[in-house]
Amino acid sequence: MEQKHLKRLRADYAPLLQDKRLHVLDIPDEYRFMDPELVDMLEESVNSYLAG
Repeated sequence: MEQKHLKRLRADYAPLLQDKRLHVLDIPDEYRFMDPELVDMLEESVNSYLAG
């Protein structure tokens, strides 16, 4: 997710996200579905959030 996606989510779903934390991983939206490089980047980025 990029900053532009975060802004859109907050604009469209503000009441539902009021007490929720969202994390921007700063991965560009330029990969195809299940691209191995994208999957690797997601796994690396998300691990720190899931471990803590």
